[in-house]
Amino acid sequence: MSSDPSSPGPGSPSSASSAAPVSSPSGSHRVHPRDAGPLPLARLAPLALGALGIVYGDIGTSPLYALRDCFSGEHGITPTPANVLGVLSLVFWSLIIVISVKYLGFVMRADNRGEGGILALLALVVQRGGGAGGGARRMVLLTLGLFGAALLYGDGVITPAVSVLSAVEGLAVATPFFTPYVLPIALVILLALFLVQRRGTGGIGRVFGPMMVVWFTVLAVLGVHELARNPSVLQAVVPTHAVGFFARNGWHGFLVLGAVFLVVTGGEALYADMGHFGYRPIRLAWFVLVLPALLLNYFGQGALLLRDPSVATNPFFHMAPDWALYPLVALATAATVIASQALISGVFSLTRQAIQLGYWPRLEVVHTSAEEQGQIYLPGVNFALLLGVVAVVLGFRSSGALTAAYGIAVTATMAITTCLAYVVARERWGVRRSIAVPVLITFLAIDLAFFGANFVKVAHGGWLPLTMGAVLFTLMTTWKRGRELLGSKLRSGAIPLKDLLESFGDNAPHRVPGTAIFMTGNPEIAPSAMLHNLKHNKVLHEQTLLLTIATEDVPHVPSSERVTVESLPLGMRRITARYGFMEDPSIPDILKRCREKGLPFNVMSTSFFLGRETLIVSKNPGMAMWREAIFVWMSRNARSATAFFRIPPNRVVEMGAQVEL
Repeated sequence: MSSDPSSPGPGSPSSASSAAPVSSPSGSHRVHPRDAGPLPLARLAPLALGALGIVYGDIGTSPLYALRDCFSGEHGITPTPANVLGVLSLVFWSLIIVISVKYLGFVMRADNRGEGGILALLALVVQRGGGAGGGARRMVLLTLGLFGAALLYGDGVITPAVSVLSAVEGLAVATPFFTPYVLPIALVILLALFLVQRRGTGGIGRVFGPMMVVWFTVLAVLGVHELARNPSVLQAVVPTHAVGFFARNGWHGFLVLGAVFLVVTGGEALYADMGHFGYRPIRLAWFVLVLPALLLNYFGQGALLLRDPSVATNPFFHMAPDWALYPLVALATAATVIASQALISGVFSLTRQAIQLGYWPRLEVVHTSAEEQGQIYLPGVNFALLLGVVAVVLGFRSSGALTAAYGIAVTATMAITTCLAYVVARERWGVRRSIAVPVLITFLAIDLAFFGANFVKVAHGGWLPLTMGAVLFTLMTTWKRGRELLGSKLRSGAIPLKDLLESFGDNAPHRVPGTAIFMTGNPEIAPSAMLHNLKHNKVLHEQTLLLTIATEDVPHVPSSERVTVESLPLGMRRITARYGFMEDPSIPDILKRCREKGLPFNVMSTSFFLGRETLIVSKNPGMAMWREAIFVWMSRNARSATAFFRIPPNRVVEMGAQVEL
């Protein structure tokens, strides 16, 4: 559905950025341009290198803490040879089935015009929400998708904290002297990371790929060094070792899955960042470098544990010779900063999608690159993430304690992604039920097993991401529902534009020089600002334009389809501007395109008429009063329509009204 700028008060449905998606012919499935045909290696290799720096930071730093938590975490198991082989077998098959098969082979094909991530997938799914029982079904899918998106914010807080802490803790392995300084050093690094966000990641991003090549190469070298001393550990690839592990350890073995899951926590990042590169470069990087390096390192850590079980408290750093510890800590810290950067950028992108799709109020969005549209910075979100990260670091104080809070949010999101991807497979790809259902059951069984193993962490820190997810889900649904109620209130007193124009008859209002642009979310309804202007000033401008900004359920709208102009009676014109949920509406851009379509006007003689509603909490049916109060608070703190749409502030006329929710 279109946005509703007719009354751009922050709580109004008039915010184009707060619109729900609309279905359109342009919403048809289309693969990423880089995946549309064969790519020569000369083009594919640089994209794969870039994917290493953006996509694989999270999963690439899991060797720092995954096996450590399997054998010395909250539910750690004794590192006997049978247990080591069993855990390594679980690690191997988790990487193969969850990452290689599920995400790279299945989920990443469910792209929305080349874009991935749970909100892009949700927008793709709800296009087909009609049919019998479509309303209830659509609501269930929307609820699942929104809750999964809300949970990812918890991941965005915990991942930087646990990653950087786990790297800096390597200093304590080198010498106990650094133990008291691990926390302050980690906080300084994290603070610097968030402070540089405003400068953008373009310059830094150019070195991310090569640095991650060095990181994965070091992972492989460390692993090969230990494997050469005990190659018998490679027998763990036989799945009977995983089966035997559960048979021997029962419930305790199941709980260890919560730590095994740490090796695949970057799976959602692969999907979310697909739009930057396309799935072919991401697959190439995975199978050529990332997967071999990770497996070699995990098996190397296993070989070390077979040789010396006492190093279970930190097997990764004990793989390195003494002379290499400090360089390895520095490299690991750089890798975790890259992983954190990818999560932070992902949260920025997720928030912008939520704004455009109508589930979050308008916020300030700063573009940090003139070339790359995806490089954005949201000051408010950045500050909130910084506060959250600092709080969890000070509260949990070690990466080992933080991993107890890590995993449950991602497992839930992965399960939701599986369900939404199944809907896409059935309804958009036409996959037969006899094929789709077994695939769904297989993937969902694995997701739910990981979720169950992580659920026991709730009392030990898992409550944190769940609480954050529940709070954000409540805010997102409150904003959406509040806008629907406000829109209903405004429509109840609205006048169809056709009726208004016909009511003039031969007594057209007095025309005054200049151009007036009335922003309206519903092109068939007379904007409230226009009605107020006619009631109080009794005039229309010589050139009167009605502007509707619509957010569609595709990431990007082709330039040729951006703006349409339609003539109306009395010389008025209706302008419709369409944007994808990965794009930012801009009045200067719209006006430029209007000029190209032969609609000239002088900005200095143009006035923008906006409606602004003052919201009042009431006992009327609709929402609980506490949710109405939250909606009013969110409305008051949203960014103004003038700033969000980049309207010249000295050309704006606002006309207000009080509305009881």
